[in-house]
Amino acid sequence: MSADPAEPVYRNPVLDADWSDPDVIRVGDDFYLTASSFGRVPGLPLLHSRDLVNWTLVGHALQRLEPESEFAAPRHDCGVWAPSLRHHDGRFWIFWGDPDRGVFQVNAPEIRGPWTRPHLVKAGKGLIDPCPLWDDETGEAYLVHAWAKSRSGVKNRLTGHRMHPHGTELLDEGKVIVDGDRIPGWFTLEGPKLYRHDGWFWIFAPAGGVETGWQGAFRSRAFFGPYEEKVVLEQKGTDVNGPHQGGWVRTPSGEDWFLHFQQRGAYGRVVHLQPMRWGGGGGWPVIGDDGAPVAEHRRPDLPPQPPAAPATDDDFPGGRPGRQWQWTANPRDGWATHHSADGLRLTCVRTPDAHDLRALPNVLTQRLPGTPCTVEVDLRLDDGEPGARAGLAVLGDAYSWIGLQRGPDGTVRLVHRFAETVADQERDAAPPRPAPGGRARLRVDIDAGARCRFSYDTGDTGDTANTADTGDGAGQGGFRPSGQVFAATPWRWVGALLGLVALAPTGQGHAGTATFTQFRIRIQEKRADR
Repeated sequence: MSADPAEPVYRNPVLDADWSDPDVIRVGDDFYLTASSFGRVPGLPLLHSRDLVNWTLVGHALQRLEPESEFAAPRHDCGVWAPSLRHHDGRFWIFWGDPDRGVFQVNAPEIRGPWTRPHLVKAGKGLIDPCPLWDDETGEAYLVHAWAKSRSGVKNRLTGHRMHPHGTELLDEGKVIVDGDRIPGWFTLEGPKLYRHDGWFWIFAPAGGVETGWQGAFRSRAFFGPYEEKVVLEQKGTDVNGPHQGGWVRTPSGEDWFLHFQQRGAYGRVVHLQPMRWGGGGGWPVIGDDGAPVAEHRRPDLPPQPPAAPATDDDFPGGRPGRQWQWTANPRDGWATHHSADGLRLTCVRTPDAHDLRALPNVLTQRLPGTPCTVEVDLRLDDGEPGARAGLAVLGDAYSWIGLQRGPDGTVRLVHRFAETVADQERDAAPPRPAPGGRARLRVDIDAGARCRFSYDTGDTGDTANTADTGDGAGQGGFRPSGQVFAATPWRWVGALLGLVALAPTGQGHAGTATFTQFRIRIQEKRADR
């Protein structure tokens, strides 16, 4: 498809990476989106668009997870679940559920902040997927949320509350307003989004699970019900499994659109844009092609915009990572050093968990692209003690990484290691090799099945490693293949991640630093347009 912004159609997904549980609003001519960030920091990503097709990442609303001590180590399935984004009374509001602590909110006068610190609106375990509503007709405010059975023993139901208009507290004990157990065939009802339209209270909520589910709509003349329901989006004969959990938005010209996710294994939950209209069969919303997801469609009636997507490449100016990067837990001072040049200078953090990257908080990550790509970065391992190491990783329940490690004799070698899902420590994926000057350019080629082929270029023409590693010959352009093909895997609720890490075994004193430069992601089969 042409990259010409005047091209009349777009293709799904419009966000081809793990932007899980999206919610969207319009303020004036601008559209904003947020998504789940779970245990990564900073959290609550903030995306901006003018056409609902091309999106850029403009910041995060949550700089640290609280309480800080609980997120000092990775907790990949905890933290920020399924946020709701709203604009009310001149402020932006985000509500989310921490399944272990309750419903929180932050707010700000502008999308880029400053955002308030998290405020606990409702304490409790298993309270997830909250969504507020300020009713402009009555001045009343409401909140609906779902339940996580893993924490509360309860699921498949939605609870509603009256809320103080200030958004700081709830005014009642709550009432179950939709019980999925009473609806034949419905299970795992969650992710509600609350709206007012045409005199009705509307709850858009998915059910059926992230890989196989559907999108439901519920309506009632009164907030506390009773509600009637209808399935408004499902897979049908398409290849879009489990299309659900997202938000409705209306353009200035009055068009209606729905953004939702699709679960794609190691790639996580990618975001699709569906046309929507009201009035089908008694005033219900009609999403997609009569309730089936569209692969492509006429663009929204909005001014043409240049092609855009959240940033991936980074030169790390001043030693600062771009907005696309997140730590696997709350960061600590000293992990990254700011300086006057380009390049990310990471401290080789001493840790007793050097044998398992999944346990480390000091891994700097970004999302795995949903299309075939090549990832490259330059690495230099600076002076340090034996055992100091750094590299480029593909992280999930299983992981693999390639990088540099200083040996007992002080020399630096190229290493490639991996850990299976059931393993509690990593092992070699290929024999160590010389890395003259303590430098290497690292590469991962990732195909459409999230299969990863690692390679390296140390600049050492004397390194004769070739077909013995992979059976497909030596690399091109100075790159040599390393190890077998690695199949990327997701974490629970989270797609696989690309990671940069520097670490060292336990001990005393400074263990050295690693400098990463020229991080690049090149899409191999780039769609011509979004």
